[in-house]
Amino acid sequence: MASYSTSDFKKGLKVQIDGDPYLMVECNFVKPGKGNALYKCKMKNLIRNTMLERTYKGGDSLEAADVTEIDAQYLYRQGENFVFMDNSSYEQYELNADQVDDTWKWIKEGMICRMVLFNNNPITVTPPNHVVLKVEYAEPAVRGNTATNLTKPVKLETGAEILVPAFVEQDQMIKIDTRTGEYLERAKE
Repeated sequence: MASYSTSDFKKGLKVQIDGDPYLMVECNFVKPGKGNALYKCKMKNLIRNTMLERTYKGGDSLEAADVTEIDAQYLYRQGENFVFMDNSSYEQYELNADQVDDTWKWIKEGMICRMVLFNNNPITVTPPNHVVLKVEYAEPAVRGNTATNLTKPVKLETGAEILVPAFVEQDQMIKIDTRTGEYLERAKE
């Protein structure tokens, strides 16, 4: 199994600690006046979504996590499970509602997402950074309400609810940033 020494530590690195895969979210290099250099790392457990903070001395190493990222197409939802298909091997993967977390708000059938596999088992899925979704329900805009920064809640085709500017109407297509859940712009139909 490959391993990373402290000189390889950086944000985005996937490592294995106590048999679980972790994503290095933050890594700070600290050089005290005396002694070894220190690496203060924050890592996210890719299975349980918990955070872990550890400090490593210069020369320490961590095992590389056996994770692979694939493009997977969202096929359908079956009860509490979401079914995806690997675009190259046509193998199907199921993720439960806990693994999908809030991602369900931004995915619709046929959409291509990034899936992380650990020992060939799916653990997380990430939608594209920007998606275009249809507004299923929106309150009509109040006439004369043209003041800036007025927002209203709308319901999207996926069932998610977000705040949008008052001029957005039902059945319009809108572009959303999936990382923040914010409205970006009206999309071309």
